[in-house]
Parts: sequence; C-alpha cells; structure tokens
Amino acid sequence: MKKISLLVFSLFFITTATIAQEKKEKKKTQQGHTDQNKFRQMKDVLATPNDQHTASGAPGHQYTQQKVDYVMELRLDEANNKLYGDEKITYHNNSKDKLEYLWVQLDQNMRADDSKTPLARAGAAAAWATPNNFKSTYMKESKGFGFNIEKVETDGKPLSHFINRTMMRINLPKPLASGETFKFRIKWNYKINNSVKDGGRSGFEDFPDGNNNYTIAQFFPRLAVYNNVEGWQNMQFWGRSEFALEFGDYDVKITVPADHIMEASGQLQNEKEVLTKKQRKRYAEAMKSFKDPVMIVTQEEAEKNEKGRSTKMKTWHFKADRVRDFAFATSRKYIWDAMAVNINGNTVMATSLYPKEGNPLWEEHSTRVVANTLEEYSKLTFDYPYPKAVSVHAKNQGMEYPMICFNYGRPKPDGTYSDRVKNGMIGVITHEVGHNFFPMIVNSDERQWTWMDEGLNSFVEILAELDYDPNFNTGNLPKNIVRYMGGDQSNLSPIMSQGDYVKQFGPNAYTKPAAGLYMLRQTIMGPELFDHAFRTYSKRWMFKHPTPADFFRSMEDASGMDLDWFWRGWFYTTDVTDIGIKQVKPLYLTDKPSERVKKLQEQYKQYFDNLGDLVYVTDKKEDANAKAMDKYADGKEVPSYIYSVEFEKPGGLVMPIIVELTYADGTTERQTFPAQIWMKNDKTVKRVFASTQEIKSIKVDPDLETADVDTSNNSWPKPKADKFDEFKNKVKG
Repeated sequence: MKKISLLVFSLFFITTATIAQEKKEKKKTQQGHTDQNKFRQMKDVLATPNDQHTASGAPGHQYTQQKVDYVMELRLDEANNKLYGDEKITYHNNSKDKLEYLWVQLDQNMRADDSKTPLARAGAAAAWATPNNFKSTYMKESKGFGFNIEKVETDGKPLSHFINRTMMRINLPKPLASGETFKFRIKWNYKINNSVKDGGRSGFEDFPDGNNNYTIAQFFPRLAVYNNVEGWQNMQFWGRSEFALEFGDYDVKITVPADHIMEASGQLQNEKEVLTKKQRKRYAEAMKSFKDPVMIVTQEEAEKNEKGRSTKMKTWHFKADRVRDFAFATSRKYIWDAMAVNINGNTVMATSLYPKEGNPLWEEHSTRVVANTLEEYSKLTFDYPYPKAVSVHAKNQGMEYPMICFNYGRPKPDGTYSDRVKNGMIGVITHEVGHNFFPMIVNSDERQWTWMDEGLNSFVEILAELDYDPNFNTGNLPKNIVRYMGGDQSNLSPIMSQGDYVKQFGPNAYTKPAAGLYMLRQTIMGPELFDHAFRTYSKRWMFKHPTPADFFRSMEDASGMDLDWFWRGWFYTTDVTDIGIKQVKPLYLTDKPSERVKKLQEQYKQYFDNLGDLVYVTDKKEDANAKAMDKYADGKEVPSYIYSVEFEKPGGLVMPIIVELTYADGTTERQTFPAQIWMKNDKTVKRVFASTQEIKSIKVDPDLETADVDTSNNSWPKPKADKFDEFKNKVKG
C-alpha cells in the first residue's frame, strides 16, 4: 500500500493567549530575564560594521591595506649551517593614518637562548628524558639560535630600532604619512636549527651520508600587519599561533652550493644559469603533461649527485608578486618531478622535491596530490592565481608558504610503507598545498584566529581528499569530533579563542571548525547554497585581510540564511549536541471526543459549531475507529498508524532533527526538521508521524551528521542492553 508520509495531526486548542487570560488571577509574579534564546541575533558579539568591513561581510569602499616589497640577497653556509641575509624593504603606507614606527617580526628569536617561550611552558618533572632533552631542560645548554641583526639603516645611515624578543620596532625619522613609502635595509644572519633534533617549522635534516635537506622559512625579518582592526598586529610569537603578514612583491637571490637543486616561492628567473639543458628540456615536457608527472631529476641522478661535494656556489634568482611570505628548499639529494594542471584554462605547475628516502611513496603520489588539491580547492573558492605549487619532503614537518610547502610521510628504509603512512602523507600534502588558498591568499590573522586558516582549510581538505580517494578517512567529519566535544568541559575552549591559550589545539582549531562547516554544507544549508556562499566569501577576500565577522556575515549574506544560532553555538561556546527520543506514543483515529474536548466544545460552542464535522485523535485504543476519516478521504488512503514522538535535547546546541523511520515492510523514510524547531522550546519538541504501515523503529541522526555526543537516546525502541551494559548499570546503581 502507498504510505501517506509524515502527516501532522493535531487537536483543536484554544490559543495560549486565551488560556493565559483565564489564569491571570492565579499567575504569580516572576522575576524578569534577558533574551537567552539560542536564535537571538549576534549583534551583541560581532564587531560593528564600518566602511572597511561592511555589514554584508564584504570589504567596504574605504578598505585599505599596506604593501611591503622585499629585495633580498641570501647566502647559505652549508659547512656551518648558517644563513646570511641582506634585505631592502619598501613599506607602502596605504592607510589613512600617520605611522610613527613600524613593527618587524623576528620569528627566529623564539628559539634564542634568552627566549621566554620555554619559561611559559608549565609542567611537572618527567619520569624519563632523552639526553638531549635533559640537557635542554635542565642544563641550560647554549645553542646560539636567533637573529644576529648586523645593520638596520636607511639611506646608508643607522636607523633607530628596539628589539622586544620576537618583535622589532623601527623608529621612523619622521611620521610616515598616508600614501608615502619608506625604504630601509636590514642585514642579518642566524644559525639554522636541525628541525629533526631541535624541532621547528623550518630548518634542516641531516642524513647519514653527510648531506642536509634545507627547508627554510620564517628566515628573514618580516613586517607585521597594520590595519583598522588590530592596529599593529605585534603579538609575540610563542611558537604556536602563526603569522599575520602583508602582501608585496619579492625579488630574491639565493646563493647555495653549485650541486644543489632548489625550489622557492615565485618564478625562477635564471634557469639557463642554474639548470642543465637536459633539465630544462624535461621541465618543458612537464609543462605539457597534464596526466602524469615528468622526472626532471631522476633518482639515479640524485643518488649520483649526493655523493659529491661541490666547492663552487650558484645563485638562484626568484621573483614572486603579490605574496605574503617567501620560503625555499635546497639540497643536493633532491629527486624532482613536475606536471601541468589545467585550472580553468590556465596552466599551473604541480611540483615535488624529495630525497630518495621518500621513495617509492613520493614518486607515486606527491605531485598527483598537489594537482588534485589545486583542482578541488579552485572549484570551491577561486581559480588558483599563482604559477606553481611545490611539495617538498621533510621528515617531521608539515608547514605551508606561498607556492611551496614542506611535508612528512616517509617509507621504511626498505621502501615499504603502511596505509597509515601513505594516507598521512596524502593528507598533509593536501592540507599544506590547500593553505595556498587559506591564508596565503584569503589572508586572515593567524596570530589571533587560528581556525580561520586551519579550520577553513581542513574543511576544503575533506572534499579534496575524498575526490582523490572516495574511501579516504579524513578524520575531520562531525563523527570525528564527538569524543573531543563530549570530554571534560574544563579542558575545552570555544573555537573563538586566541590560539596561544587554546586547550587541545588540534581538535579545536582544525577538526571542530572543519566538521562544523561540513555539517553546514551537507546537513543544514545543502551543497548548492553553501558552495555559493563560501565561494562568495573566498572571492571577496582574495589578497585581503578578513575577520571572523566577515566570514559569518558573508555566508549569511550570500545564502539568505540566518545562521547566527550556529555561529553562536558552534564557534562561541563549548556546548554539545545531544538530541534523542524521549517518548513515542501511539495515537488512534476516533469519532469520539475526549472528555477534555467535550468541555472545550461546551465552553466555546460557537467556535466549534463553525468548524463543522470533526474527527478526533485519541491515545485510548479502546476508543479507536479506524474508519472515522474514510468518508472525508476523497479516495485517498487513510493512515492506519499515528505516533506522537517527543524529542528531547539534553545538549546545549540546537541542531536539525534528522529522523529515520523504518516500516513493517523494511523500507525506510527520512525527514529533517530544521534547527528552528527548537525556537520556542529548548528542551523538548513534539512531532506527529502517520502512515499506512506500522512504524517498527525510529532513529535520530542515523548517519552521525550532527556530532551527537550521546547516541544512547537516539533510537526507539531502545536497543536491548547486552550483559556488559547491564553490569555497568548495576555498578552505577
């Protein structure tokens, strides 16, 4: 028989206002309260819109941002693992303000001998430690890291400056007016850290064969951001919360041993001077290969190269326009492959550099993952605007920079690897290449709001990974965040927390925002609405500095959906989702009004007389009359089974109620009630379901779409407890 699905039956009730009027004399005076409804608007939380960051979430007509250009000459001293730099900086004051000074970031000072970072780490005595850890913890071993600033000058004259740990203030000779530029020079050097032994987001790895793999970033004094939101973003770098940077143009020359292979942010300017004729020919072939990578330097050639030690030097010249940072990688051990990627008619090069220790895994997957990431991210955001994206293999790193990133994932010495290692490598390459979009182009303030780059990036990463492998375990779905959200509340932080003090940093800044956005796309908004809104936000803020409010407002502005309830709950609180079935009550059609209805019919006779014929619903099986509706059915099938279902919400978050009904014949039917069903009652709500078949079971959130932390109340009838559950209940009792 055809089912009449999910019809709503209700008794006729006198309005709440009427009943309230009748009980007015009995009503007691109650204390007033403020609006705590979960659906109240966020005007009390979000920054007031202005002509730079508008109410729609778009940049305003007065939006400005600074520009910083760098011309650098770098030299790598491989024998002593030191890097020397001489940089000329042009600062463009595009703001409306006069600036008395500039702030420069000195990230390498985080690991200097006098760094405060180790002193800010609380912890009890460890029961064991490696000798190196013991030395660094208790013996105050001097390692000599941190910047050595040799010169700070303008027009050849010393420039007043003051170093405050990881920040340096440049005292300007006179205030820099709006529209003016200021040019100055910083000459520096520092000892490069061993990223495997000393840790760090960049540095070098030393191999038993005597060679090093240099993955170099945060290596030069970089201007901090100045804007109308933070003023100067000059929060100290404690090692976790990453970087807020300005866009600019880079002209960089890097001198390294002549037998090194190198990649960096930007386009190579002197390929004839640094590449062999064979390498240039192979790269030209790669520029036409859109299916498979082409080997520019083979493993055999790399193994031969790593056995030598050239005493000569070679200078590589790169230029990068409209980027917010610069990084490079160099070694004589590199295998090099590349392939072309078609991004909406524009050819972009996907490239990988890796020592033989990365094979066969890297040769099989790295460049293909880079290409897939560029394609999938471009679909959901904007066409990738840079000429290339490079993945470099580093043992312990996963870190991103414009056009280049450093990624882990190493097979065993015999070349074998587990699925876990392979998937970890695919995941980290997707993630780090994806960072080209967030925050290298959509340039949010990482120092303040980690989730705006890590969370948004981790969300798009889900879709890219599933495109590369439909069975990929992304680890960022709503079901993956349940254990974290259901944990000890004293060990949780809202997503909207500054990154340095966030507890459980990974779940908070990566998984929870990613899972929330996936939930928005799949369950709350739908892909079509979500994708348009997300793309709108991404395009609006390309090469600009968005805030959280710009994201929230853009998503609502472009979709026509009020999502304040979601942002407030998911991002500003540590509330959890817990929606279940409190009660299921069978109801029956009848032609007999209940005693309560009879009294109402007497009291409001005129009202009921105007309604005409009535059928009734009762919870008394003995009064049932299945044919009560037959003469009014107009040939349509009348439902034989009616159920009143009361849903409860022990959790603090409001979410859609996803209901799956299983009928007597084994078929299922699903309906989603929007989150707004909780607007009038935050504790319980009722719905009535009717069908021509008996409903055998009801389940809430059957596919674990809403991060429900307790699914024990999600099913009716409740599953029978096994003996272990019975034992646990007895123990609790």
